[in-house]
Amino acid sequence: CMHMEMGNETTVQDFTLEGFPAFQHLGKILFLVHLLAYLASITGNAVIITITCADSRLQTPMYFFLSIFSFFECCFISAVIPKLLVIFLLGRQTISFFACFIQAFVCVYLGTAGFFLIAVMSVDRYMAICKPLHYPTIMNLKTFFLLVTACFTLAFTLMTGLIVKVSQLSFCGPNVIPHFFCDIGPLIHLSCSNTRSVEMLAFVLALCIILTSLFITIIAYSNIVVTIVRLPSARERQKAFSTCSSHLIVLSLMYGSCVFIYVKPKQTNRLDSNKEAALVNTVVTPLLNPVIYTLRNKQVHQALREKMFRMKISRQK
Repeated sequence: CMHMEMGNETTVQDFTLEGFPAFQHLGKILFLVHLLAYLASITGNAVIITITCADSRLQTPMYFFLSIFSFFECCFISAVIPKLLVIFLLGRQTISFFACFIQAFVCVYLGTAGFFLIAVMSVDRYMAICKPLHYPTIMNLKTFFLLVTACFTLAFTLMTGLIVKVSQLSFCGPNVIPHFFCDIGPLIHLSCSNTRSVEMLAFVLALCIILTSLFITIIAYSNIVVTIVRLPSARERQKAFSTCSSHLIVLSLMYGSCVFIYVKPKQTNRLDSNKEAALVNTVVTPLLNPVIYTLRNKQVHQALREKMFRMKISRQK
């Protein structure tokens, strides 16, 4: 490990990502599994973005939100998985101080923006199902851009402050991060400074972000459920419930794993079990999102079928 002398204090210049040492002998198999999961996630999310841009019937706020969310997922897993693949295949676990903080910032920023986006998407679904007459006038493209910009900006403001505070801590060894990517909790834990105030800030931010998003989502979906129950025909109720249930599976996975990882005041506890929860967030959820959110959707199915049919005809010509 490289170190840089600064007065009497030794400053860490790089970190070592521990990864999954117990499974390191399965490196090539794990590399293949995660590579396939990564490619499938990128492909699935890219299909959602492409089909929304290509089909005019899907150019509504609901599908625009899904496209932005898919774009977020692609960026998030691209910040984490490639380095994990290198660890599995080549055993290269070193990451520079600068790269580590860039990765930490990208992960917490995209994660935070994702939670805000989920809350906004829940409100969008609430408006569409519970206030269908007002929906077209309220949820237009201007509102969509305003809400997405708010998600981006608020997440950037909150997370920049936190990352700057963490980067100002002293790191004088050990330099082994017991994780497969540079996450805020393990980084704070490695510092040899007094980390109480930073730990408290990280805890309060995580609590506020996750609980605010969860609160908005629960209120929106409670109203949606009440509206659905009042629908006259059983077929309409079943159709609406199937849409909501698919959304709720993704939400529960995402909220569950993030509450488990981030919402605890002391970041030193249960770091090992955090890895499994983080793996759900970085591998499983992005893989399920395209399937659960939209690929069960009849409009998307139809758009995909038509697109493939047109491609088949153009090839035959």
